[in-house]
Amino acid sequence: MSQRQHQLLSVNGARIHAVSEGSGPLVLLVHGFPESWYSWRHQLTALAAAGYRAVAIDQRGYGRSSKFVRVEDYRIHKLVDDVVGVVHALGETRAVIVGHDWGAPVAWTAAWLRPDVFRGVIGMSVPFSGRGLVALPGSPFGERHPGELHAELAGPGQTFYQDHFGAMASVITEIEADVRGWLQGAVWSLSGAPLQALLPDFAKMDQLTLIRGSAITIADGGQMRDRFLPAPSPMPDWFTDADLDVFANEFERSGFFGPLAYYRNMSDSWADLEAHADQPLTVPAMFIGGEFDVATGWGQEAIARIGERATDWRGTVIFDGCGHWIQQERPDATNAELLRFLAGLN
Repeated sequence: MSQRQHQLLSVNGARIHAVSEGSGPLVLLVHGFPESWYSWRHQLTALAAAGYRAVAIDQRGYGRSSKFVRVEDYRIHKLVDDVVGVVHALGETRAVIVGHDWGAPVAWTAAWLRPDVFRGVIGMSVPFSGRGLVALPGSPFGERHPGELHAELAGPGQTFYQDHFGAMASVITEIEADVRGWLQGAVWSLSGAPLQALLPDFAKMDQLTLIRGSAITIADGGQMRDRFLPAPSPMPDWFTDADLDVFANEFERSGFFGPLAYYRNMSDSWADLEAHADQPLTVPAMFIGGEFDVATGWGQEAIARIGERATDWRGTVIFDGCGHWIQQERPDATNAELLRFLAGLN
């Protein structure tokens, strides 16, 4: 069994914390919010055992990676430059990139704009959305300005979570009052088991109704946690209390400014990618979603129409009963799909 190695890589003026295991062709794993390299704990060893060099990073603003005080340092091109730089800092020229949640738009965009570096891409939870980054109802590939669309989705008297996160001050105050408790509520409320019990027809429901009635929209004067579902004690086996402690300890040290700045840049990143709006995704690509994952639900139109945008599509897989935290809720199934995709590359 190979040993995990922690490195601090110098990448384009940033420090990127990377955790690697195994040797062979490089597979780069990119986490989302509110997560870290640890989200890929189940994938690192499985990929290494299959003959790959698996590397999970902390994105900028997270964990041991660099924190920047300017919001613009978290725009999409900076994030893409980071993953390209990681490949080179590891002494490699090519990699397959896998991303979940916010890591999915980073992975999709990196493979979309830099096919010379990334020879394959898997997005999880968030389907390919081109300049839109996060596919939403009525704007599968970024056809509409995010700010206008978000206001319509939230409805009167409410704010869509991306705008709430992008405002930063109020949500940081909310989270910092109880980091562990907020993370526990967020993870549980977006996972498959409680949503399946509460809304068994989730995948067939009207997405606008779901958005407006869930924790994904915040009532004026309220907090996101007002709509969190009560979490169990102890937490489930796929995300134990010890796992929760790892996440809480990371964020208690690193804070939330950087991670939330990703959302602050949604409109600017959308504008930055305008010149590429009609550019196809050309590398081998696939999507993994969850039956009860909100982002998979919002992205149904993008998933259905991906053939219009991707020239080497290798398929879509939706895990039954799974929520948002796909590679943690379904580690064995995720590993099997990753290895199947990798085995099919030239």
